[in-house]
Amino acid sequence: MPLSLFWLQCGACGGDSMSLLSAQSPDLITLLEMADVEALWHPSLSAGSPAEYRGLVRALVTGERPLDVLCIEGPIIRGPGGTGMYDTYEGKPKKDLVAALARRARFVVAVGTCAAFGGIGADGEIEAMGAQFLKRERGGFLGAGFVSSGGLPVVNLPGCPCHGDVLTGTLALLCAGETIPLNEYQSPLSWYGMLVHQGCVRNEYHEYRVEEMDFGERGCLFFHLGCRGPLAHGPCNKLLWNGRSSKPRVGVPCVGCTEPDFPHAHAFFRTRNIAGIPIELPDGVDRAHYLAYKGMAAAAAPQRLRQRETGV
Repeated sequence: MPLSLFWLQCGACGGDSMSLLSAQSPDLITLLEMADVEALWHPSLSAGSPAEYRGLVRALVTGERPLDVLCIEGPIIRGPGGTGMYDTYEGKPKKDLVAALARRARFVVAVGTCAAFGGIGADGEIEAMGAQFLKRERGGFLGAGFVSSGGLPVVNLPGCPCHGDVLTGTLALLCAGETIPLNEYQSPLSWYGMLVHQGCVRNEYHEYRVEEMDFGERGCLFFHLGCRGPLAHGPCNKLLWNGRSSKPRVGVPCVGCTEPDFPHAHAFFRTRNIAGIPIELPDGVDRAHYLAYKGMAAAAAPQRLRQRETGV
């Protein structure tokens, strides 16, 4: 019997769905065929009538139809005042439907940063929450102790949007019954066990502290332009977008969209610093040693890096 997948869109913009359509390794159709998956419903792809949708939801909630994978796109909306009535299904809070389906699913996958951690609405009146986290705090909507019937907590795939290949790759592993090692934020280590900085074509400039003050140059964007590549965990320079590029490769700073507290309260494209040294340093880096090391590195920068050409 094919494995069943149901995609539930909560307070989402639909960006993760668009990313899914761009997946290449494997693409969506190949994934469904290869893993023998029946996509019961996707709000952008399914052609069934509203009546068919209601019947399907009823059958899943009651257990009449089995549910193997529940994908949640967008945060769970609890506003106003915890009622959840800002986002409804048939006149009732959609958050109640999330809870009911999560109880039935073998696996629950939070697709995108909003579904994983709350995202842009976590601090606002809509009272957005991730499925099992609120920013960096474990708990979220389903609670810290939630474990699906398949024995896993919510599998978080952050990103704004989540990379399509990360999503199809994770679904393929789940459907094959493979073990998926997770990090502290319940994201697969295969894709979130590395920093965006790793694989960045500007790494040599970073090591020698060849800094840029404006966009469009070849040097490092971390020290002045707010690049969060050395801070954020994600595969953007491992799995290039559309198989071609990433933000730093085209001269745009990484905005850290995989981080639990994205979007950050401080300004994008500007690095907060003390005495010219960024306030936020990569994990395990001591500020005093970093200051001394980067000072020496800048003095030792090869001339070929100092005389970088403009234009990326």
